Amino acid sequence: MLLGLSKQVEEEKALSDMSQNGNPINKEEQNKMRIAIPVTAGRLSAHFGHCEQFAIIDVDSGSKNIQSELLVTAPAHESGVLPKWLAEMNVEMIIAGGMGQRAQQLFAQNNIEVTVGAPGDEPRNVVLQYLAGQLQCGQNICDH
Repeated sequence: MLLGLSKQVEEEKALSDMSQNGNPINKEEQNKMRIAIPVTAGRLSAHFGHCEQFAIIDVDSGSKNIQSELLVTAPAHESGVLPKWLAEMNVEMIIAGGMGQRAQQLFAQNNIEVTVGAPGDEPRNVVLQYLAGQLQCGQNICDH
């Protein structure tokens, strides 16, 4: 009986260590997180839905290092477009200045964590502050 239970635990662990495509996940991939920052004029945008671009930043949450950065042009601002688009890019977290409640709900439905009230700094600095536990967030400046 104990042997059967042990095998079940091993199988569950193996499944939890597999990526969605069935390949084993190594320790590096387990610590990898993708963060999106809305950007206007090279800085975190105060109004999420009206940004020019998104900084997509891959981090190692274990070592707290930035692994890669990419700026992508934002699609047209229409209801529900950004949550789906960012989810398709495997974004797990958004750090924003201001974001409406409906947008926050849509991101939650797409399993994307949202942090609002972040300062208008360069995206890299925002992420480094977040990783260091030093990101000072104020009020959500968006009221819709």
